[in-house]
Amino acid sequence: MAIARFPQTVLDCPDPASLATFYGALLDWPVKVEDDWAEIRAEYGDSLGFQQVEGYVPPDWPSQTAPQQMHLDVTVDDLDDAERAVLALGAVKHQHQPGTTFRVFLDPAGHPFCLCVA
Repeated sequence: MAIARFPQTVLDCPDPASLATFYGALLDWPVKVEDDWAEIRAEYGDSLGFQQVEGYVPPDWPSQTAPQQMHLDVTVDDLDDAERAVLALGAVKHQHQPGTTFRVFLDPAGHPFCLCVA
């Protein structure tokens, strides 16, 4: 018997509203913003939270000088179409691309995330 539901993933960032808006548009999930917190939640319950951190330092991937600690993999049908969409939302394509079935990007706060072929 489960005693809990899957936990919410929370990302540290300098601007929760901005990052929630980015991921909300990427995943087509509604955005809820409070003072130093924001979240997006799918109709079926999955969610991402974004908390404001003073002095936030983005990860320096693939270097470990500021480790990424985690990243999100987003499944897409077409890498080229998805790449155009995330770039239009404000993502940056990372110069280091170690695979062919996925692409690495940085969100507006500098967190690495991957678009992966379904």
